[in-house]
Amino acid sequence: MDYQTYRKKYFLDPAPEPRFRFTGILGAALYYQDYQGALAFYQAVLGPPAYIEGENTHGWQIGETWLTLFPSKNGNPKNVEVPFFVETPEEVDRLYEAFLAAGAKGEPPANELMYEPVRMCVLTDPFGVSILVGCFLKE
Repeated sequence: MDYQTYRKKYFLDPAPEPRFRFTGILGAALYYQDYQGALAFYQAVLGPPAYIEGENTHGWQIGETWLTLFPSKNGNPKNVEVPFFVETPEEVDRLYEAFLAAGAKGEPPANELMYEPVRMCVLTDPFGVSILVGCFLKE
């Protein structure tokens, strides 16, 4: 399906008025039972965290937002997908490979329609959390 057909099929026109004037979502906080294992996994992919508060708060700046890890006594995150968007299709492929090398599993990147044309893939980290890696494609 081409992008114009996709937009006509799935988007409301006119779009509903937003109820609030959001400026964005300021990060994702993930709570892991195997905190040290999750910390090692994300460090293997993203490098050292830019923010460390004590032993139990580690954060990476991802674009204009943050990914923060915390320990959990009640398991790992469930029913969540963490999106990582990069600038180029080549970076999608590189980040996909980095997640695989660190122990994630997933299908290779492909060009899709998801609100806009994107190159994307979905992986699962070793703890069951879904990770989306993508970039917007130029039309």
